[in-house]
Amino acid sequence: MSDENKNNTENILLRITERRREAVEHRKRTIPLVPLKIAVEKRAPAARNFAAAISANRTNIIAELKRASPSRGLIRADFEPAKLAVELAEAGAAALSVLTEEEFFGGSVLHLKEASAATRVPVLRKDFIFDPWQVWESRAAGADSFLLIVGTLEQPLLLELLALGRQLQMEPLVEVHTREELVRALEADAHIIGVNARDLTTFNVDVDLALELVDEMPDTCIAVAESGIRSREILERLSVAGFDAFLIGEQLMKQAQPGEELRRLLGVTQAQNA
Repeated sequence: MSDENKNNTENILLRITERRREAVEHRKRTIPLVPLKIAVEKRAPAARNFAAAISANRTNIIAELKRASPSRGLIRADFEPAKLAVELAEAGAAALSVLTEEEFFGGSVLHLKEASAATRVPVLRKDFIFDPWQVWESRAAGADSFLLIVGTLEQPLLLELLALGRQLQMEPLVEVHTREELVRALEADAHIIGVNARDLTTFNVDVDLALELVDEMPDTCIAVAESGIRSREILERLSVAGFDAFLIGEQLMKQAQPGEELRRLLGVTQAQNA
């Protein structure tokens, strides 16, 4: 095996995106773009304001519904999206994020539909999105926003997907992991920028990375910290550093009662919750 092939094999992100492209091409043949657009225009509910929800004057947590991950395997066996969505919204989630990638994360667009229909808070589609068809699919399924990973997109495509999201009233969450990717996100005029502390090529987590990059974001951007948030102390550090919102998944999903864990992270006492 050549060094190049070895690196490709070890690059988790590359493996996921390659398989995702195959899956999306299959779905596009099953559901063509024209009927998908008709479904959005005729049946999709109005998009909820994701940007406003995660920039309010409070601790804005985007609670993620995630069944599994490549690094942890199965995280939650009793995965009921509608029930989890209601529980987390009632516990104080500003918004929800739903993993829809099937093979590596155990997700489904159906999970997104169920979560979106069960609650009034905005819902983000978390997936590897690289095709305008996926944006239309997200809106048809009830998503109010969607993830764009800068490291997987060439700049013209990033601009195209951002524009389409805004056309559909779905301001995307634009995710970066390096200073170079942050520069590209800012050049694309991203309004919501997430710093993922997890390196998607290895799945290693470094929360200090988020602290370094948030200083380089203009105040006009909504800054989102992603990955590695396991305690109230980390949450407070990120908040003081300047983040407006915090995406938390595994820490919630591995608990028997995710809503109680969310309240703990928010600092809500039993008395306040009564």
